[in-house]
Amino acid sequence: SEAVELPVKFIPRYAGRYHCQILLKSSWDVRLYEIECVVGADHSEAELEFLTPAYQAVIQDIPISNMSNQNWKLEAVLEGQGFYGPSLINVGLGETALYPLMFKPIAEC
Repeated sequence: SEAVELPVKFIPRYAGRYHCQILLKSSWDVRLYEIECVVGADHSEAELEFLTPAYQAVIQDIPISNMSNQNWKLEAVLEGQGFYGPSLINVGLGETALYPLMFKPIAEC
């Protein structure tokens, strides 16, 4: 059997699911291929520095932008003493939601 390569170049702008159809026709055959590409967001790191007196809380609203074509339901896992925030956050497609991260130290640290 002979194989024919069909190079496809795909440059997504945002994370999400992208659907595509490729129609191939010849005198003897017609074929339709459906392709779905799933694109994840790059992993990025950020650093926040909180300065507050002991026992006083400070809240930093962290923007989360959803530029994909589907709604996001995100689960937050907080590690470290004195950090608080919602365990779930919903971000609609094309929206930016603020995640309220609170730091309330119980001692000088």
